[in-house]
Amino acid sequence: MARSHGERLKTRHKFNKDLRARGFSPVSKAVQEFEVGQKVHIDIDSSVHKGMPYRRFQGLTGEILGQAGRAWFVGITDGGKKKTVIARSQHLKPQKNNA
Repeated sequence: MARSHGERLKTRHKFNKDLRARGFSPVSKAVQEFEVGQKVHIDIDSSVHKGMPYRRFQGLTGEILGQAGRAWFVGITDGGKKKTVIARSQHLKPQKNNA
């Protein structure tokens, strides 16, 4: 049988949601605002397909670089290289400060 080679290859467990988190994403996640320089975690919400970053970046922490429309530019380090990930706010979580 032929194997799939799509963008969501090998994500059966990676993009799984907890039982009580399944279904629609809350609206509050879609209207989140961030400031340039703020630290965020990339936490992909599999129920929202638009603005979904590539699966490799799941769980990484980066810094907000800017905004374009409804999407945010997140600067991360991947394998020693600086990269920019474009993602919507549903796939981002603000980092909690320990102050």
